Amino acid sequence: MTRGRFITLEGGEGAGKSAQARRLVAKLEALGIETIPTREPGGTPHAEQLREVILSGALRPLGPAAEAIAFSAARVDHIDALIAPALARGVWVVSDRFADSTRAYQGAAGELDPDFIARLEQVTVGESRPDLTLVLDLPPEQGLARAALRRGAQTGADRFESEGLGFHRTLRDAFLKIAREEPARCVVIDARAEEAKVAAKVWAAVRDRLGAYLPEEAS
Repeated sequence: MTRGRFITLEGGEGAGKSAQARRLVAKLEALGIETIPTREPGGTPHAEQLREVILSGALRPLGPAAEAIAFSAARVDHIDALIAPALARGVWVVSDRFADSTRAYQGAAGELDPDFIARLEQVTVGESRPDLTLVLDLPPEQGLARAALRRGAQTGADRFESEGLGFHRTLRDAFLKIAREEPARCVVIDARAEEAKVAAKVWAAVRDRLGAYLPEEAS
């Protein structure tokens, strides 16, 4: 059985990752490719419990290393219970965030030692690395405005949305740096356009990089 493909979407707050992940899953399913949508932190019951703790800010006083370890604990369960078994069955997986977010949020913005992050990722991710990572790039001012509009006036910013503009500028730089350093895996998508136009760019990147695994009618 052919292994499934693993696609991740990365980027700062409000970049449209969730919307683009939904559109991509729908496109793949329409082509007859069984596809599982998921997210990080989360994706499995245990990982979703950790998501609530992390995004509540409860771990913030413990520092970025504790947050990175919590994200990694959730990722282990996510990989073992969902991602790896799906890929082994030939199912495609599309994840809204993955290990690059830990590199950017806790590594770059949290100023953790890159060697610490690299070792943590090596132990956590192992062979379950993405085949393609789509980095949705957006100026942080625009992204934060989108995030605020999305959550509405009645809902407060989460642990990371509440950080200052400098933090989010560092995040953007970190994601772009990852893409520069791993061009075989990563494609940067300009996320400033309207959703449908961004979706067209996302699909073009998927077709270009993973076309060999798509049906002949894919367009």
